[in-house]
Amino acid sequence: MYAERVLSGMRPTGRLHLGHYHGVLKNWVKLQSEYPCLFFVADWHALTTNYDSPLVIEESVWDMVIDWLAAGVDPTQATIFIQSRVPEHAELHLLLSMMCPLGWLERVPTYKDQQEKLSDKDLSTYGFLGYPLLQSADILIYRADKVPVGEDQVPHVELTREIARRFNHLYGREPGFEDKAREAIKKLGRKRANLYDELRTRFLQEGDTEAQDQAEALIDDSQSLSHGDRERLYGFLDGGGKMILAEPGALLTEAARMPGLDGQKMSKSYGNTIFLREDTESVTKKIRTMQTDPARVRRTDPGDPEKCPVWQFHKIYTDAGTHDWVQKGCTSAGIGCLDCKQPVLEAIQKEQDVMRERAQPYLDDPSLVRNIVADGNERARKLAQETMRDVRDAMGLGYS
Repeated sequence: MYAERVLSGMRPTGRLHLGHYHGVLKNWVKLQSEYPCLFFVADWHALTTNYDSPLVIEESVWDMVIDWLAAGVDPTQATIFIQSRVPEHAELHLLLSMMCPLGWLERVPTYKDQQEKLSDKDLSTYGFLGYPLLQSADILIYRADKVPVGEDQVPHVELTREIARRFNHLYGREPGFEDKAREAIKKLGRKRANLYDELRTRFLQEGDTEAQDQAEALIDDSQSLSHGDRERLYGFLDGGGKMILAEPGALLTEAARMPGLDGQKMSKSYGNTIFLREDTESVTKKIRTMQTDPARVRRTDPGDPEKCPVWQFHKIYTDAGTHDWVQKGCTSAGIGCLDCKQPVLEAIQKEQDVMRERAQPYLDDPSLVRNIVADGNERARKLAQETMRDVRDAMGLGYS
């Protein structure tokens, strides 16, 4: 019913590392060539857990955007913007809070999980309870139909679908809806109007989903319809009212678990990270001093790659031939640990060199980044304003 559109965001809470690149940014780079994409700096979301240390947010915003650009996110293909620069997010969040049941927020799995993980912080705040609803507003305001998430985030997308459904049920039936829908059908022209009626009947009476698809395609192809009439015809087709907020779908992404230098998941809290655009000397030192199989005390001791964090890096960074070389060399003590680490180090440095090269123009001239984000803010805000006009009208706040 709506144009395909991807939305994803990231919280600015410190420097990005290779876990962010392999877990999120590589996927963004792939998606931007397949769909219209909106990628945003989730600064309001960062405040839900960092409300007592906002300075880290302010310091991280521009560096994070440079990291995105360094990773290959292309501002000519994707819209890059800052959440708080599109105040319509907050307005929609407020309006949705009027009709979102409290129990829906309390049952989001990450609500209690995060409270336990961040037990050192006081998260008994209204903002923390409501952050899944703000996430929903982020998605719904752009009528995004695709949200790239891992398995653990699927409940957030499902909550967003429920909220859209509830909103459309409460506010989608505008006064005189059927008469307006009938007038909209006439605007299709006689031949297309008759076909729409026929397809609608087949879908409502016989449950013919193919007829539904054909009718939606017919609406999509009708250039003369206004946005409002188009939505009325979608709503009339399935027997409901006018669809205002689109239900998004979860775009499941491969769970790329980037190991840290100690074999645990790469995380700033574990102190086991390699940062994006980290200087060559620092990366070299980190790789060369990485933990290895504890059984290899001496160079002549054979080892087991499965028990070595370096092997996890090989799985991400090196090819099958190198894997074979590592397996044979490690288990026979034919190669030493520094030998084994060298191909990984070279692959990471090659990856980092490309990122540093991409980032340099923005470091030399910070106004380039500011301009990219300013343009993105403007594009995002136009889309958000369109949605908010429909939302206000539906809730009786249009006052026109």
